[in-house]
Amino acid sequence: MWLPLLVLVALLLLYRWYRQSQILENLSGKYVFITGCDTGFGNTLAKQLDKRGMKVLASCLTEKGAEQLKKETSSQLKTVILDVADSQSVSSAAKWIANIVGDRGLWGLVNNAAFGFTFGPNAWQTRADFAKVLNINLVGLFDVTVNLLPLIMKAKGRIVNVSSCGGRLPNVGGGYCPSKFGVEALSDSLRRELRDFGVKISIIEPGAFRTALGVVEPHLKNLERLWTNLPENMKHCFGEQYYYQYAQGLSSLLGSANPKLYRVTDCMEHALTAVHPWTRYSPGWDCKLYYLPVSYLPTVLSDYLLCRSSPKPAHGLM
Repeated sequence: MWLPLLVLVALLLLYRWYRQSQILENLSGKYVFITGCDTGFGNTLAKQLDKRGMKVLASCLTEKGAEQLKKETSSQLKTVILDVADSQSVSSAAKWIANIVGDRGLWGLVNNAAFGFTFGPNAWQTRADFAKVLNINLVGLFDVTVNLLPLIMKAKGRIVNVSSCGGRLPNVGGGYCPSKFGVEALSDSLRRELRDFGVKISIIEPGAFRTALGVVEPHLKNLERLWTNLPENMKHCFGEQYYYQYAQGLSSLLGSANPKLYRVTDCMEHALTAVHPWTRYSPGWDCKLYYLPVSYLPTVLSDYLLCRSSPKPAHGLM
């Protein structure tokens, strides 16, 4: 009774493996532009694709980051300074890319640049805190993509947008998760708009990985800033113990993050080089086995799982 079903499942898995193992030829002549290459995923991917022989155009936020990357890669890799939150900087980088790729167009765009030092309760945030992270993680991503679309459409290329497991299931307060929800929505709408132009769009949804943006100390300093700047009535409502418990939980989350960045960059590379790239990649077992399954549960269950270890307020109501 079970044998035909097992055979069918085995055949489906075999077909899936074969389909996803097909890789494009002549990759050495294709240009790929990656944002946020000073450190973390972008830095690792730039080196990875450079070793593969692809023509990497890497943007860094700082001259120091650009110089260090050039020292660690071949002469074929080129760098540009880019602040994705600055429209003039984005426009300038787009012109620089157009002059390099010419009529060949841009095969790949990896929107990796992001800002994450905003973790903390939403009630502690200010408009400026939210605006900063949204301007970089979502509006900046949109600006870069739209400026480069003519080049990508010319090459019938690929767009790889870096979201997060927090773009499916918000597990921390602040603007980070809302920005990643926005990346998911923008990616889906772009994919439908551009499918008839031969452009393919993939979303990377990493779990908790220990990138340079994921070190513990800067996050704790930002949390301390948020707490210090709270009005006294809000501090009284939450209580100092809430702050210490939140900081402890944040330290535990970030301190246990996966250091194997290649699990994410391998997904990025597959999205750029596979004949049949996936629509979504979810690197990290925490994403596959916890965040994604929990995101499909009824709200009452997902809320219980996410809130059971949350810090408790001292007074609740003011």
